[in-house]
This record gives sequence, C-alpha cells and structure tokens, in this order.
Amino acid sequence: MKNISLVIILLLCIHSKIFCQVSLFDGKSLAGWYMDVPDLQQDSSLRKPFIVRDGLLVSLGTPQGHLMSEKSYENYVLEFDYRFAGEPGNCGVLVHASTPRALYEMFPKSIEVQMMHSNAGDFWCIQQNIQVEDMESRRGPKEDWGVSEGKERRVKNLTNDSEKPLGEWNHMKIRCEGDKVTVWINGDLVNDGFGATAQKGQIALQAEGAEVEFKNLLLTSL
Repeated sequence: MKNISLVIILLLCIHSKIFCQVSLFDGKSLAGWYMDVPDLQQDSSLRKPFIVRDGLLVSLGTPQGHLMSEKSYENYVLEFDYRFAGEPGNCGVLVHASTPRALYEMFPKSIEVQMMHSNAGDFWCIQQNIQVEDMESRRGPKEDWGVSEGKERRVKNLTNDSEKPLGEWNHMKIRCEGDKVTVWINGDLVNDGFGATAQKGQIALQAEGAEVEFKNLLLTSL
C-alpha cells in the first residue's frame, strides 16, 4: 500500500507539474554520492577530502577531486548554503557533469558554477559551453574562447559583491531548465546563461584547495 501511494504521488508530480523537492544530503552520511579523487585512487592511505562533520557536508579541499551525485538530473533548481570554514579560497559546484577527468585529468565534462571567494557565480566551461549576454566583455576576445586547456573558459559573473562576510553562510540557487543555467547568490542574480551544450547530467561538489561547509542541499524538479 505504501509503494502504491508513492507511485501515485510521483505520477501527480509528473502530470500536474507539482514541484517535487528532495534532499541531496541526509546530514549523517554521503549516501547518494561517490568520490572521484585521482590522488586517492593512487594512494588509498590519503585522507578522504569529503566528510560529514556536525551534520554538515564538508569539502576539506585536499586532495583535490569531486564528490559526484550517483544520479543524473535535468530541469531542476538546486539550492544550498555554504561557507568557507577557515581561510577563503576556491570551490565550485558542477552541473550537467558527465565524462570523468575530461580536463586536466581532474575535472568532469560539465559547466561549473564558481564558488571561489569574491568570484562566486562565474561560469567555467569544462568541455561544455554556455553563452551569456555581453559575451565578449565577460569572456574576453572571441578568438580566445574555448572549453579545453589553454582557452578562455571563464564567463564572469554580473556582480562580485553578493557574498556575505567570511564565516557567514551564503545561499546559492542554481536553476537548470533546458539549455539555460541561472544563478543567484543571497537573492542576487549573478549569472544568466543560455545555449548550454549539455542539458542534463550529474551534480558535483569540488575539493579545490579550501575547506568549505555545506548544508540544506535541496533539489526541486521542474
């Protein structure tokens, strides 16, 4: 009877377009995720860069790699809170991730939404592409654009003053719908992309040098 009720709820969500929200982190474990960390694969004695601590999902920053969702997603809103636990630094969340280690033998094919302190909301193209308005002013000369090593892969955000002071929690919201990716930080629109060359895939959190804490990871289907 319980299974029948769940099926009915899912059918209602699909046919009546009710927004279905799920938590991607249970506060106790990394269930639903797996790590892709090249150095850890080479040396299993290294610490794992993703842990659960005091009910928070924590990226320790090193060794560098990614925490990948086991499932792939399309047409959704991803929301979460994050803060740098100590010194400010670099991190990011990847959407539409697919082929592992497609760039620098580290980064999966994806579109990165930057979380780096003072640059949060930038797009980084990782063997996938996305467009924005005023493309040349935000990405540089057109002849330098690209999605691989040595190319201009960064698409600058719309504002660099939307982050809260260090130590405080920031709220990031990412809407992926069709070929569009839209990003808000603390309620401010910080990037609005279209023409994405991928429209579905896994979600990944980075370990990229700095310790970052995450909580309230929620995904709402559109």
